[in-house]
Amino acid sequence: MTPDAAIQAEGLTKRYGETTAVDSLRFTLPRGATWGLLGGNGAGKSTTIAMLLGILVPSEGRVTVLGHDMARNRFAALVRMNFSSPYVALPHRLTVAENLRVYAHLYDVPRAEARIAELAETLQLEEILHRRAGQLSAGQKTRVALAKALVNRPELLLLDEPTASLDPDTGDWVRSWLERYREESGCAILLASHNMAEVERLCGHVLMMKRGRLVAEGSPAELVTRFGRDNLEDVFLDIARDRRALGETTA
Repeated sequence: MTPDAAIQAEGLTKRYGETTAVDSLRFTLPRGATWGLLGGNGAGKSTTIAMLLGILVPSEGRVTVLGHDMARNRFAALVRMNFSSPYVALPHRLTVAENLRVYAHLYDVPRAEARIAELAETLQLEEILHRRAGQLSAGQKTRVALAKALVNRPELLLLDEPTASLDPDTGDWVRSWLERYREESGCAILLASHNMAEVERLCGHVLMMKRGRLVAEGSPAELVTRFGRDNLEDVFLDIARDRRALGETTA
């Protein structure tokens, strides 16, 4: 185990019958770093995140999160991490404040009401705290999802498409907020996204997956240079379309 690792995946594999969703994935995410987890639909990103969260049990391999083996002691890790995705809806009939209280209780957050008030001020939720979650706009739902993910002051944050469906202004606001939060807290972030400009802005290192395997990794600038392209989106397309002559490597 690497002492300063937020996540260490060793030969991580998930099979469903004869289908291999994730195949021998290996990487070490340092504490305090923001990394991107990229790939097309069906590449294995969601399955990987589910294994990192302990929701799915790997068929093979090992996951260590914040020094805890997820197969043996996942609850010790879960209280120190959190997850956000616009595709996971909060209970619509509960208000924003009620939803946050539920998660604060689940994470046994001390002085929960003060923490909720702090997040409401920071994420501009004060005017909607007593509105039902089902009545929120896409941008409001995103900010509430972030508040939920931050209620326990996580040391590791897993984000799945955090700015999906947001207008450019709201998306930029979320990205700026995430940059500031990581700098101030030292939280490690693993970001799954299809927005390559977002990944280039936020991530110091990128993991590229295809058909369950890690096929390329490096900083955005390194990948752009290796593939001889102008930006990360073109690199993504090269990998998705099997343009191996342009520099794709296997890991």
